[in-house]
Order: sequence, then structure tokens, then C-alpha cells
Amino acid sequence: MSRIGLFFASSTGNTRRIAKMIKKRFDDETMADAFNVNKATAELVAGYSFLILGTSTLGGGQLPGLSTDCMGGGWEEFLPQLKKVDFTGKTVALFGLGDQDKYPDEFVDALGEIYHFVSERGAKVVGAWPADDYDFISSKALVDTDFVGLVLDQENQKMLTETRVDTWLKMIAPEFGLSV
Repeated sequence: MSRIGLFFASSTGNTRRIAKMIKKRFDDETMADAFNVNKATAELVAGYSFLILGTSTLGGGQLPGLSTDCMGGGWEEFLPQLKKVDFTGKTVALFGLGDQDKYPDEFVDALGEIYHFVSERGAKVVGAWPADDYDFISSKALVDTDFVGLVLDQENQKMLTETRVDTWLKMIAPEFGLSV
């Protein structure tokens, strides 16, 4: 089995594109396919010691899900299925998408929800990302001065995405036992 499980939910396709970008940065033995959570199972997630989880944040700070036009379901439906998964001993890196101009009061809030979910269940969360280059009012994904994972704004800072992804993957690689 591959070493890293990559799971995401996307309502517009942006998070799926980022997941595929991340997947391409790893070889097939290191990274599993990128799994949309609407096609995943709790058992599949439980089978990985290393996880990368990605989400968009919808207006009002919501997780993507059926109630927010996420085709086939999303984190809103999948997180309850993961309540039985013990994340103790698992290393988890998170990435989230948001729009800091349109939703500055709940910028990447869904990322914060996933962070709290996995950390409360024993996960070691890695890959905190500096919040310096963003302009927002509030975020549930902010702990002290850093976001709990990589934050991307495809609406306002798309030109920074490739560099941010590459920098973040180099940051988390040692935590996943990979050489840079």
C-alpha cells in the first residue's frame, strides 16, 4: 500500500485540482491516488499512517457537503463516518482553499474544522503555514500566527499557488519520512 493517503472534497473543482497537483509531486509508491471523500470509506482512511486532507470553504465558513452543492457529498457527510477512526499515531497535513476578499470573516474556516476533528482524535498535525501574506478578518484555521495547514486562495492569489504548494510539500516531507 502507498505510504500517504490523499483525501479531499471539492465543490467547484479547485480543491480537486490542487489534490492532483500534490499527487503529481510524489511517485506512485509514496502517494496513493487522490480520493474524493464522496468515494472513500472510513476503513480506507484508517489504513494510512500518513494523510493529506484538503477542503474548500464555502460561504459562511461551511465544509463542502450535499447541502452546499458538493456533488456526491463532502466533508460534511464524511467526517461523522470518521468518528470511529483512531488518529493516534497518524501524521496529518492539511490544505484548504478560501476567498479572503469575498469571505474575510470566515476565511478557510472549514480547514479549522477538519484540524480540530483530527487533532481531537489524536492526530499529529503538521505543515502549519504562515498567515502573513493574506488579508482577512477572522479564521477558525488560525492558531497563534499560523494557519493549521497550507492555505490557497485561487480567486485572488492563484499566481502564488504552485510556489506555495512546492514550499509546503518540502516543509512536510521530513514529517512523512521523505527526503527533500
